[in-house]
Amino acid sequence: MSRIRFGIVGAGWRAEFFLRIAAAAPEHFEMPVVVARNPEKAKRFADLWACAIVATTDEMLAGRPLDFAVTSVSWAANPEIVKNLVRRGVPVLCETPPAPDLNAMIELWQYVEEHKGQVCVAEQYFLQPYFTAVREIIESGKLGKISQAQVSAAHGYHGMSLMRKLLGIGYENATIAARSFTAPLVKGPDRNGPPTEEAVADCKQAFFWLDFDGRLGFMDFCGEQYFNWVRNNRVLVRGERGEIVNNQITYLQDVRTPIYLDLLRHSAGGPGNLEGNHLKGIQLGQQMVYTNPLAPAALSDDEIAIGDLMLRMARSETPYPLAEACQDHYLGLMCEQALNSGEEVRTQTQPWSTQ
Repeated sequence: MSRIRFGIVGAGWRAEFFLRIAAAAPEHFEMPVVVARNPEKAKRFADLWACAIVATTDEMLAGRPLDFAVTSVSWAANPEIVKNLVRRGVPVLCETPPAPDLNAMIELWQYVEEHKGQVCVAEQYFLQPYFTAVREIIESGKLGKISQAQVSAAHGYHGMSLMRKLLGIGYENATIAARSFTAPLVKGPDRNGPPTEEAVADCKQAFFWLDFDGRLGFMDFCGEQYFNWVRNNRVLVRGERGEIVNNQITYLQDVRTPIYLDLLRHSAGGPGNLEGNHLKGIQLGQQMVYTNPLAPAALSDDEIAIGDLMLRMARSETPYPLAEACQDHYLGLMCEQALNSGEEVRTQTQPWSTQ
């Protein structure tokens, strides 16, 4: 298979994820061409990355047959850029969320449908190695019918996507309740790196209950959790025959035989291992429930998941279609409405729910 050729519209923090992936896995990806309108960002990218830098989308597409284009821009700017690429017949992998609010999402979805565009969204969390392994276990039937998923691993639409996929929910409506709690926390790292001194700040934690008429989704998250060293993720998935609690899996082999297993990560580069430093896969008992599609590239779990999206896009798959992205952002917006009002809210069927 020839290497994947793609372009990126945008030169912000998230755009660099795609560049790191391309640099770490040159057997899969060519270094992309990047549209950077801001001269300072363009210079910074040119200094850091061996990629072509152009000022406009027209220049990105001129004489360059691309497998797809990534849009990594602000919420407000994204819809028009996606539409422009769709008009040109370019497959699009757009950053999250696809549009800022409900009306903008409906307009964008209708436009893409009318023009028969291929638009996926770069929602990577459900493709991270751990969550891919968990979904494999769920789909195996070991846990039976899933009734509850509790997720504390991501905020907003990211968390909604995880919770919905673990529950096996599509576009069903939900009754939502929400609360929040604030407590002090020592500040940890941020996008700019580790802290230089100790400081304590208030950390707001939000709790959301989504009742999908008999299946319960619960999500909580605090703003510091992505980077803070002392705030860990938590996952609970419950089915009629078993449950997953973080890395522990319990299920009934038969009515008298409970099975207890742990998820085990296989990583290269440990003592006595000369394969390099990368994740190989995840094991449950005698089965490998996840194999890293980008091994032996030295990438974080988040980057592996984004790279997996890119591989799937190049194969003309739809790993996370626009309709799902709109639904998850809509659920996130309704959760915020419930939190701000202090009252339960009920979601309504949206146009994309016919997918």
